[in-house]
Amino acid sequence: MHTDPADYVREAIRSVPDWPKPGVTFRDITPVLQDPRAFRVLIDIFVYRYMRHRLDLVAGIDARGFILGAVLAYELNLGFVPVRKKGKLPFRTVAEEYTLEYGNAAVEMHTDSVRPGQRVLLIDDLIATGGTMVAASKLLQRLGANVIEAAAIIELPYLGGSTALRDTGLPLYTVCSFNPDD
Repeated sequence: MHTDPADYVREAIRSVPDWPKPGVTFRDITPVLQDPRAFRVLIDIFVYRYMRHRLDLVAGIDARGFILGAVLAYELNLGFVPVRKKGKLPFRTVAEEYTLEYGNAAVEMHTDSVRPGQRVLLIDDLIATGGTMVAASKLLQRLGANVIEAAAIIELPYLGGSTALRDTGLPLYTVCSFNPDD
């Protein structure tokens, strides 16, 4: 048995070379989710980190952030709010655009998702270029939330997203990181 829970989770993550295109290694968290022990260890890492924080909500980013965020919100006895891809929410929304490698995208939330002053943890599965996480954080702040920290399972520091996020002043916590040759 591993003594470091983060190493245990890291070893359960599958690396898929040349997906979605040649030269890219996709970091797949589905083996973590499929293994009850690895999934519990992962959630416990986050629970232990945030159980003493004063939080009101967990906001999860579409789509894998929904899985983590909903379970974490339940474990911490908090509400959960989804940050969706544009066009997926049925009520009045507010959107935040961000730049992708080839074009733009947007995330949106219901206008009544958070109340001004609520303390929110923002979570997703992976930080690559950071565009989605930065946009989600800006969106929450526009709605009046106080984003306490951003969190993810995986950080890919060589893509610059973790630096971009920290440059906005938002603290970032990740369970593990991967470099291109890992």
